[in-house]
Amino acid sequence: MRFDSSLATKLKDMKYTNRYGDIYTFTLDEDGNILWEGNFEHCRYAFPNDYSKAWELFQEKYNAVFISYKVFKDLVHMYDNEKREYVFSNIVPLIKAIPNKISMVDPSGGPYISAGDSMGELNQAFEGYIVKEFERIDNGYKIICWGSVDAYSHQNG
Repeated sequence: MRFDSSLATKLKDMKYTNRYGDIYTFTLDEDGNILWEGNFEHCRYAFPNDYSKAWELFQEKYNAVFISYKVFKDLVHMYDNEKREYVFSNIVPLIKAIPNKISMVDPSGGPYISAGDSMGELNQAFEGYIVKEFERIDNGYKIICWGSVDAYSHQNG
């Protein structure tokens, strides 16, 4: 999805009011990303995980040639309630956050927006814009969007 000037004009003043009355503005920029501006004083955010070292060790140690990377990302977080430890307790410590990338932003009162979310759920005019990640800007966040739904599906399928 690329920049559409008629859509940008329609969305220039797209506002969202959360349950505490905070007003957020969403504006499509010329790169096909969305500027999200408002009050982020009380806000949670998250970083994506880097599984690369854990994946390498998992493949070596468990000869896991028939397990996909996607399945591994779920499998590695399995927890044994009886032993009160991760099943792969030797692998989990290798999973590290990527501190220079933001994958979720949740201002108090909402809206909660995360990587992989469709911005069309927030406003139908944003249909087809899938969140890739966030960049901090002076008065909010730039929501970096996948170029198309197909690009997102290929990367995360």
